[in-house]
Amino acid sequence: MKSKLFAITTLAALFLLCLPLIAEAAGENLGPGDMVKQFVQLDAWKVLYLFLLGFLGGLISGFIGSGGAFVLTPGMMSLGAPAAIAVASNMCHKFPKALVGAYKRYKYGQVDVKLGVIMATTAVIGVQLGIGVQKAIFAKWGAAGSNLYVSLVFVAVLTSLGLYMLYDARRAASMQKEDTTSRLAERVRKINIPPMIHFKVANTRVSFWIVAPIGLGTGMLAATIAVGGFIGVPGMIYILGAPAIVASATELVVAFLMGLTGTITWALGGFVDIRLVLLILAGSLIGVQLGAVGTTYVKEYMIKVVMATIMLIVAVSRGIAIPTYLHELGLLSLSPSTIGVLKNTSFIVMCLALATGGVIILGNMWKKKKEVGVETETVAAKV
Repeated sequence: MKSKLFAITTLAALFLLCLPLIAEAAGENLGPGDMVKQFVQLDAWKVLYLFLLGFLGGLISGFIGSGGAFVLTPGMMSLGAPAAIAVASNMCHKFPKALVGAYKRYKYGQVDVKLGVIMATTAVIGVQLGIGVQKAIFAKWGAAGSNLYVSLVFVAVLTSLGLYMLYDARRAASMQKEDTTSRLAERVRKINIPPMIHFKVANTRVSFWIVAPIGLGTGMLAATIAVGGFIGVPGMIYILGAPAIVASATELVVAFLMGLTGTITWALGGFVDIRLVLLILAGSLIGVQLGAVGTTYVKEYMIKVVMATIMLIVAVSRGIAIPTYLHELGLLSLSPSTIGVLKNTSFIVMCLALATGGVIILGNMWKKKKEVGVETETVAAKV
């Protein structure tokens, strides 16, 4: 098993290293403003930050199955990377990490392969549509317009989903259940439009025409802001009725196939910063496996609590940065000192989101592991 995992990781790394050659062979222009000149200048501290960002993003990704992009993309933007480059680089790093995480959780019996493949089929189409939207925005309004667009979508999606998931998790906790099935999912199961598909691991039977739009929306969101899990995971939970632990694991399959196709398209346009990709990937490949192990130690509603908490903190971080992008577009006048304060505050809040996610996940893993250890010792003592 370990040799297979090593081979998979090695092939993914080789593909990433070949991306610059693919882009060069394509002979395409790099786009408005010469994107290479806007790549982040790296020093020792930024390299360390990117590695830790990757580790915590991978930890969160392996635990909640969203790909971790909702912290990685803003994290790179907080470091100064234009949104288009952050989105492209994040999608590039995502597919090998998602492959490793999906393989790990498949061994725990948490992945519904059939559901993942069907969703990914339409998600790949959504990815190509989403990339077209993002490139069009960049071409018309430049990096500032792209940054503003990504931040606005982040705030809207993160706030709405974060609040709802937090409410749902608290409801499940108060009912003392592992998880709850939404009323919407119960109604959807009654819709009988052929072909009807039974998903064994997700323990649900729904129409293909319900699954397909969720996959399409997942792909479009993944390509425009690098976060498809915000639609994919909640869609599988609240619409299809899949358990949270299965939804979060299956999303990794979707993320792999979306990331692979999206990476090639972005790279051919010269938007992928391979340095950011490899640094984040180095940390995330470690974190994603640890996060996947963590799902076996916690109750399912805790996955929702973690996801909702991080979503809301990241939403605050992106919201703080919005005025700076409005200033760059000439829609708002701010002093240099105010811009500096806003950027620093956004960065600090972003770091807080990463730290919070890491503490919650690792803390719950440690607590549950101790409880299991005590129970094992008690049983051994009785014997």
